[in-house]
Parts: sequence; structure tokens; C-alpha cells
Amino acid sequence: MTESNGAPRGAGGGSMPDWEKRFRAPRVSLPDWAEDAPDRSLFVSNATGTYELYAWDRATGEQRRATDRPNGTTDGVLSPDGEWIWWFSDKDGDEFGVWLRQPFGGGEDVPAVDGLEASYPAGLAIGRDGSTAVVGRSTDEDGTTIHVVRGGGAPQEIYRHRESAGVGDLSHDGTLIAIEHTEHGDAMHSALRVVRPDGTTVAELDDTKGGSQELGLEVLGFAPVDGDTRLLVGHQRRGRWEPMVWDVASGEETDLALDLPGDVSAEWYPDGSALLVAHSFEARSDLWRYEFGSGAPTRVETPPGSVSGATARPDGSVEYLWSSAAEPSVVRSTSGGVVLDPPGLKAPVSVPVEDVWVEGPGGRIHALVQKPAGATGPLPTVFEVHGGPTWHDSDSFAAGPAAWVDHGYAVVRVNYRGSTGYGREWTDALKHRVGLIELEDVSAVREWAVSSGLADPDRLVLAGGSWGGYLTLLGVGTQPDVWAVGLAAVPVADYVTAYHDEMEALKALDRTLFGGTPEEVPDRFASSSPLTYVDEVKAPVYISAGVNDPRCPIRQIDNYVDRLVARGATHEVYRYDAGHGSLVVEERIKQVRLELDFAARHLS
Repeated sequence: MTESNGAPRGAGGGSMPDWEKRFRAPRVSLPDWAEDAPDRSLFVSNATGTYELYAWDRATGEQRRATDRPNGTTDGVLSPDGEWIWWFSDKDGDEFGVWLRQPFGGGEDVPAVDGLEASYPAGLAIGRDGSTAVVGRSTDEDGTTIHVVRGGGAPQEIYRHRESAGVGDLSHDGTLIAIEHTEHGDAMHSALRVVRPDGTTVAELDDTKGGSQELGLEVLGFAPVDGDTRLLVGHQRRGRWEPMVWDVASGEETDLALDLPGDVSAEWYPDGSALLVAHSFEARSDLWRYEFGSGAPTRVETPPGSVSGATARPDGSVEYLWSSAAEPSVVRSTSGGVVLDPPGLKAPVSVPVEDVWVEGPGGRIHALVQKPAGATGPLPTVFEVHGGPTWHDSDSFAAGPAAWVDHGYAVVRVNYRGSTGYGREWTDALKHRVGLIELEDVSAVREWAVSSGLADPDRLVLAGGSWGGYLTLLGVGTQPDVWAVGLAAVPVADYVTAYHDEMEALKALDRTLFGGTPEEVPDRFASSSPLTYVDEVKAPVYISAGVNDPRCPIRQIDNYVDRLVARGATHEVYRYDAGHGSLVVEERIKQVRLELDFAARHLS
């Protein structure tokens, strides 16, 4: 066994390589803005080397770092009146903590809500008066509770259930609260309940009842008009995510029936007259404007690639965060120009992504391929498996894959069954044979990569973080003769122990995926757990883990590593003081450096 110290061979000296510049270059998120004070904004940036929250006064141009913690901060909300920044304070990335708040212009951080103990967050909505808030909490003991706080008074509990739930939104006038819940026991498909601030129910919407299909709903937001009882809702009634308008007072549902392939979401324009529609299809995304009454969306012009966030401003312009696999992310506006352009080092470009479609056991599989410019195969190839699992790889900029390309590797990213953006059936395919289904799709794409001449069959790397790390360990155990190296970041390694140690919301998801607890369906957990196959692993394995991780806890990783040690298997482990990944740029660079070095040593 080797415990990595963060100083691999060849790490020092010389000028900074492009891959490292991409991590160090200042990045910003899409700015959030205060509904009643739109010149006041909040965004996340790594400008100081750690991802933190920044306050931005657009009227004066002043930008101020609002948080400053060793392990970073990204969860923050600006109150609608623009007076307060609420931010979630956990301990070193463990995601268990309390909401604090500070004045927009700077000042002392104080507890945002007196009387609520530390918990995992389960949604937050702040009233326009700045003193009313709806706070969702989750703990192992209580399940989910939701509380209303008024004017600094004691929090009033209005909701409690063992299954996972969360705050959806607070109406513009503060009289209605939308809650997403999974009381029916299916954590992948929420139902909706609208209540008054005293907790009394106004309306219910549940697409999981009746019929044989499992359909979910999501809250997209109340209309931004006082007295307007319309709620924008995402639904899956036609096999994909689409928006509709639900009047919670009358019960009327208005189907928008947008003629766009793929998944569709939306948010209100600030005056409530139209919707900003976000459309995702086959790993790309774009924006549209939907006018009520016209019934036809009009295109909001954005460059080809991916829009990872967008918001409509009061003047009718749209700000959006855009990137492509080749070009780094930037916040643009339809009014022209770049909204936020942080000074300092600029991230070098990478290479474009190529689309590949492969026939698989569950249907056509979409994969994204990058390789060094001008390179011809067969190449050492990294299969970078995304996390989630309900997520997808897209034509967007990612410093990690670009680093592998810089070092001469081809990178293949597979949108396996379970990925979003390819319809409800594709996403919901992960049931009971968890992990094994995804690996069937990865295997089909791997066979294509080898037979096409792209990938060298003797130099195949399986890599990923979170769910991708889980699939990596499961893959090197169930397919031991295929992979030359396995690189698993913050993985599930021992599924039974992971279930018992993880945060409550993930327990609910696992019960949905497996059809019960480890005690109720032990065979399913065993067949999907990397620990079951650890003695079959032949490839050298590198594992990185955050010691405070509540999603893929450290004890279950240690169990897996102990088994590798017992049989003298080639492996290295790197533990770091954070949670489910790091918000510190130097730490991220260190981890990529360690992975590059490990792969180079074991592929030579």
C-alpha cells in the first residue's frame, strides 16, 4: 500500500503547464440578483484560490468577498430586498451546519435563525420583506422538517416526515409555500404540496398515484406577482421533463406543450409575462422565450455549446453562463458583451468534443470523445465516468478531461442509462441492478473505442468521481481483465456500510434504487457493491477520499482499502481534509497531478 503525500515525481520546476492554468484561472458562477434590488448580486468565484461567495454592487462596480473559510463556501442566497446574504456554514465540507447571514455591504456573520440546530439543508426561501424565511432541514433522527421564521421570532414547524422533502418556493406575497416531498417512498419522483405559512394544505399534485408509470414533479417557481397563485412546475407526463403552469387556487393546469426535443425547464421573466426556457438535448443546451398567449417559443441566441445557468433581468435581457468543451466558461448577456470578466490568468482553450453513438443493451448510447489535436490511435484512453447518477456529460468546459488530453490521452465520457437529458425511461433504468446497468453501457462504448482504432486495449483507464468513482471500483472488480488502471475519487466502495453512514436523503435514494434497505434486499446490495468483487481486482487502483464526506463516507472506503491491503493488491490512497470534493484550487491541482502520475507509472 502507498499513502500519497501530494508530491509525485515530476511535479515541480519549469513553467506552468496549460492544464494547471485551467484550474488556476479565475472562474465565476452565474450571478444571482435581488428581486427588489436588481443592482445587488451574489456570485461564487475562485479568485483567491478557494471558491467563496462574493457580493457585487452593479451600480458602483464594487465587488467584495463575503465569505472566507479554509475549505471554501458555495451555498449562499441573496434576500429579495438585497439587504442580506444568507450562507450555509458547515464544518470542512461535511454539509451539516446552520444558515448564517451578513449585511450585503459587509459586517458580522450572525445566526440567520435562532432555535434551529445544525442539520443538512433541505431548501430555503426568503420573503421579500427580508425577515420571513422558510427553512428546510434534514437529520438522521427527524427526517425532513420545514420551519417558518417571521421577523426574527422563534421558528414554527409546519412540516415533518421521515422521507426526503424540501422547500420549493415561497409565493411573491409570502402567503403560499410549495414543498417537494417523497412521502410515497420513491425518492426519484417527487410530489408537490402547497401550504399556507401555518402549515394548512392548499393544494396537492402527485403524478406517482395511479397508472403504472413512475412520474416526478418539481417546483420551478411561483409567478413573481403579488396575489398570483400560478406555480411553474416541471413534469414528466410525456416521458421527459417539461414545464407547465399550475394555478394552485383553481387547480387549473396549463400545458405549454413546447415542441422541443429533450428535457425542458423554465423560469419566469421578472414581470411574469413570459418564461425563459432552458432546453437540453444530446449534451447541448440553448435558451428560448415563451410568451403566454402566443404558444410558440422564440430562440434566445447563444453560441453552440452548453448553457449551465441563465436568468432574465428586469430590462428583458438574459444573462447566461456558457462554455463548450473547447472554450472556458464565461457569463454573457444578450444585451451584448461579458457580464463578469475576472482579472488575472486566462484559461487556455482545449479541443472540441466529438459525438459518438453506440448500440447498447438498453438502446443507443451517446458518448463524447476528445483526443489530442492531430493524434491518431490507438491511444491510451481514459473513460471518465460522470457522477450523479442522474446527471450527464455535456459539450461544456471541464479542466479535468482537458488535462488528460494535454498528456496525450483520449478521453471518452459515456452518458450511460441513468443519465439525464435522454428521456425519463433512460434516466429511470437504474433499478435493482444498480451499477451493473451503467457498466454494460460503458462496456459497449469501450468495445467501439477499441474496434474503431481510437483506444489502445492495453492502456484503458477507468476513472470517475462520486458515482463515477463507485462505477470505477465496481468496474475494475467485475471486469478485471479489461482495465489497466482504476482512478476512483470519493467513491462508494462498500455499499452496505455506505448506506448506514451516509446522509438521510441518500439513504432514501438508495432504498428507491434497490427496492429496500440492505437488510431487506441483501442480495441486490451485494451484487452492486464493489467490496463484493475486491478480491478479483487486477488493475492498480488509486483512491482519493474526503475524510468529512457525508455522501461517500470514509469508513466504507477504509473497509475496501483494508481488503486491498490484505491481499497485497497494488493501490494508493490519498485522504484529504474536506467533504465530497474540494473547493480549494491547490488541492484540486494536487489530486489531478497524483492521478496523472499514477496512470503514467502503471501504463508505461
